[in-house]
Amino acid sequence: MMTKDKEDLLKHYNLGLAAYKRRNWDEAIGHFQKALDVVPGDGPSEEYLKRCVTYRETPPGEGWDGVFVMTTK
Repeated sequence: MMTKDKEDLLKHYNLGLAAYKRRNWDEAIGHFQKALDVVPGDGPSEEYLKRCVTYRETPPGEGWDGVFVMTTK
């Protein structure tokens, strides 16, 4: 059975991911932050939140297809 917290986490994570793919960084940041408010330390939400902050400051090029390319190991 899925808990209410897990449902809320998934709802905000999925909304955040959809906004991320649309390049709507502020909306995505809000949803990933709400996901982390529900479940602090959620790894995927933390990672996408960091990416959104980076992309808001330095947007990817027009040909961006949603893929994140690591530049360091």
